Amino acid sequence: MVKEECKALLDALNKVTACYRHMVLTIGGTSDSQNLREELKKTRQKAQELAVANRNKLTTMLKDKTVSKEDRAEFERLWVIFSTCLEILEIDMRRALELGQEFTLNVPKRHLIQTGMSGGTSGVAARAMSVQNMKYEADHNIDVVDLKDLENEINQVGEMMYEMEMKVSVPQWTVEAKQDPGAELKSTISVGASSIGMISVEENKSFCDISKVLAGIIFTAVLIIAIVLAICVVKLS
Repeated sequence: MVKEECKALLDALNKVTACYRHMVLTIGGTSDSQNLREELKKTRQKAQELAVANRNKLTTMLKDKTVSKEDRAEFERLWVIFSTCLEILEIDMRRALELGQEFTLNVPKRHLIQTGMSGGTSGVAARAMSVQNMKYEADHNIDVVDLKDLENEINQVGEMMYEMEMKVSVPQWTVEAKQDPGAELKSTISVGASSIGMISVEENKSFCDISKVLAGIIFTAVLIIAIVLAICVVKLS
């Protein structure tokens, strides 16, 4: 039961972190806006809440001496995934801070970048927050005010990662993966490729059938012409 809860929390954290990264990449672009900055704030705070819940659950289980060897190996695997996810979150938060400082909305320092992306990010933010529609309540100067909060939160995430290393020692190189790197992506691609392959095979078969028919017709025509010519030569001689 606890293992399933940890997996569910980790899946939720992965989803929110991925959404956050997607939105960070739009800072300073033509899709940048006050709503985006508020979406970024809410999404990263959601990610931090999930990170704390993940840390508490996994720390408790890894410090429990009564956990079986198999379960402990699984919790260690989840711990490594969680640590990696937290590192990615911290990197993206630092990127958001740097981009936010360079691209302020109310007092523009630089021109927005033509990234090729268009449209809003409300759908991504709503998916991260698990809501139907986003509600916007921030002040007009959130792009400047939030930078200080973001800087403090980056420090908090860094402290969390340090405390995790002190409380639980799980060297990443000692944890065995259950599947090869990128196995999920490969399986998805292989499914799509197999369907495409089936289509291409069927197309090739039909193409080959048509080619055989055409070759047969051409061969028959050539044979008939040769016979006719042969008869004509005999008669003329």
